[in-house]
Amino acid sequence: MSQNYDVIVVGAGPGGYIAAIRAAQLGYKTAVVEREHMAGICSNWGCIPTKALLRSAEIMDFAENAKDFGLSIEGQIKADLDAIVKRSRGIAERMNGGVSFLMKKNKVDIIWGEATLTKPGEISVAETKKKIVEPQGPKPKNALGAGAYKAKHIIVATGARPRALPGIEPDGKLIWTYFEALKPAKLPKSLLVMGSGAIGIEFASFYRSLGVDVTVVEVMKQVMPVEDAEISKFAQKRLEKRGIKIMLESKVAKVEKGSDSITAHVEKKDGKVEKITADRMISAVGVQGNIENIGLENLGIKTDRGCIVIDEYCRTNVEGIYAIGDVAGPPMLAHKAEHEAVICVEKIAGQPNVHPLDKSKVPGCTYCHPQVASVGLTEAKAKEAGRDIRVGRFSYAANGKAVALGDDQGMVKTIFDKKTGELLGAHMVGAEVTELIEGFVVAMNLETTEEELMHTIFPHPTLSEMMKESVLDAYGRALNA
Repeated sequence: MSQNYDVIVVGAGPGGYIAAIRAAQLGYKTAVVEREHMAGICSNWGCIPTKALLRSAEIMDFAENAKDFGLSIEGQIKADLDAIVKRSRGIAERMNGGVSFLMKKNKVDIIWGEATLTKPGEISVAETKKKIVEPQGPKPKNALGAGAYKAKHIIVATGARPRALPGIEPDGKLIWTYFEALKPAKLPKSLLVMGSGAIGIEFASFYRSLGVDVTVVEVMKQVMPVEDAEISKFAQKRLEKRGIKIMLESKVAKVEKGSDSITAHVEKKDGKVEKITADRMISAVGVQGNIENIGLENLGIKTDRGCIVIDEYCRTNVEGIYAIGDVAGPPMLAHKAEHEAVICVEKIAGQPNVHPLDKSKVPGCTYCHPQVASVGLTEAKAKEAGRDIRVGRFSYAANGKAVALGDDQGMVKTIFDKKTGELLGAHMVGAEVTELIEGFVVAMNLETTEEELMHTIFPHPTLSEMMKESVLDAYGRALNA
């Protein structure tokens, strides 16, 4: 096969493989370089396998409360950890194989190894030095290997990895990242989670469902710090009711390791230190871009706070070099990476009507129990921006479908500009909000006003009816509250 391409994508995660497919669709001769796993962290160690674990936890919760639904399950309900993990890893392998199939289908060459940018339009690929934690399926038969490759356009999509705090670095045994948390050798009796972002809270929720004594330590004033304060407070109460201990405005100052446990020194806001001993600890203090050892310095590509600096069309300061996804900065979400991939490639191709990414319309989802989802401005951010706002709220307890599901604890909150009726933000906590939020995302993208939402017919009985009721409530017209 030729060593020359129109487009080479470095990294086969959600952003990378989507960029490669779109480039191939537009007629470009395309290759993607991957050092480890097709489909990236998301499908192998992040988004997908965690949701598989959380689904098992959800079924466990339902089974334990079967009597509430008029059902009787005899005998003790037990979690088979090995089977739960095996199911999760099998799903990850399936997703990995699916991406390999898509590369073949779209005639995208796979180059197996570690890429280094040598100069504009050229990369060098060496055999992978990184220890691959768990190969996901066989190496694709059409994969190329080490060598020099050329392309007019090179898209960097190297993703991110767990951030480590000095002195509290994960060791894979007592202090875990999401890698170890996804496939524990045994179920700990107690767990301390450092950080209450999406990753930390999802694992806290999963392990609590399996009966683990969970403590979450968060340095900020609220759990899930990026969320609307009211939604965060509601979620915290529900998580605490499930038995999760949450310590806010606290930080893990140091960790002492025992033979099979850790003792964390947790410093509180008032300066007092509480020692917490747990079997295991998860470090979930965010992620950082994979910018090292890929040749950025050789080409003078600008970086800032661990990420590659790009313009609105994902172009770096060096012509012909682009960056997308986590390595290009927050929000570090798979769907943001995929959207950037399409923007980047279509701009390269000169497609008409290519619009820059509007980060205010990127939804966020946390798949704990209860689920949390949001898009746009929080109430506090809207006020900080000087907007005169209307706020609507609607409770799950007043929704027939939620009551019928036996999951009637939650809330939908909408924020509108009082003068124009523009939907500024939507924030939700409760059953299936990660599926519902897209309705508000579409509405914002279409610049929908409150009047148009009020005139929209929502099917009954559905959870989605709460979305309309929240809009009505913002204007004093709620019908079912």
